[in-house]
Amino acid sequence: MIKDNKEHIGVVLLNLGGPDSLDAVRPFLYNLFSDRDIIRLGPSFLQKPIAWLISTFRSQKTRDMYSQIGNKSPILDITTAQAQALEQALNESTGSAPHFMSYLGMRYWKPFMADTVSTMIQDGISQVIVLSLYPHYSKATTGSSVTDFNKAIEGKNIEASYINEWYNFPSYIDSLAELISEGIDEYKGDDFEILFSAHSLPQSFIDEGDPYLDQIKETIKSVTARLGDAPYNLKHLKHHLSFQSKTGPVKWLEPSTEETILMLGSKGIRNLFVVPISFVSDHIETLYEIDILYKDFAREQGVSLKRCRSLNTSATFIHALRDLVLSTLQKRNGKGQ
Repeated sequence: MIKDNKEHIGVVLLNLGGPDSLDAVRPFLYNLFSDRDIIRLGPSFLQKPIAWLISTFRSQKTRDMYSQIGNKSPILDITTAQAQALEQALNESTGSAPHFMSYLGMRYWKPFMADTVSTMIQDGISQVIVLSLYPHYSKATTGSSVTDFNKAIEGKNIEASYINEWYNFPSYIDSLAELISEGIDEYKGDDFEILFSAHSLPQSFIDEGDPYLDQIKETIKSVTARLGDAPYNLKHLKHHLSFQSKTGPVKWLEPSTEETILMLGSKGIRNLFVVPISFVSDHIETLYEIDILYKDFAREQGVSLKRCRSLNTSATFIHALRDLVLSTLQKRNGKGQ
């Protein structure tokens, strides 16, 4: 419990979460497939029974994937490091007032939203800024996480401000451009093309007005424009957009990353630099899907695949998160309108 007279503000980072052990894989999958905001499994009363069946049948295959990347998801460790770095950056920027305290709120595995809210209340936090770690808004990601957080604070003495999308925030674009430039510098003049690989989404979401796809495209437009300016001056970059990690029988966004690798290989592309555009940290989609599955598939097509380093705790990215929080705080306080 806070005992001083300073103004204390909580900053809650929302993320997907991931199994912290191989034994956690099945319950994690059950939580994931129980969420009708991601995928609807029959009528609502059958959602959880079907989720139980899917998680049971898929758990061994998914355990095998996690066993190849350290026997767990790294997302808790990385998000914790991001939260600690952000807290330090915020407090260094503002001095003694207000004082920021960071928290994590995961959607499908620990720490769950309700537990995070309980911890904040015990700490005496009544004002929070909730920052979704999904730069591009979708009802399946930010929407679901915010709904879960709102349920957790219902009836509690907590005032929350939300950062739900930041796909074109300038310092976020800068942080992406920095890592992309660093990665493609390794080619040292060799011909290459860039593949922006985003997490897929059911096509029906886009048809119903979800802004995710438009925001992904806007990020790519902004970051390629930024790379064309000083100090990078990387003009005329050839790039493509594909989608990975689809689940279930419904129609998902296309083309898939695997299909795109096959197509580019057939056209004689031999060097491919993959940028996981919708992700801000390493997890199974980068460490297994891209680094192992797609890299091996690309090699079979005669393509050398390299991946852009993830944002994780890069200083420029942490500064982007800091700027997002501070700008939101200024707006909430009626400044910088």
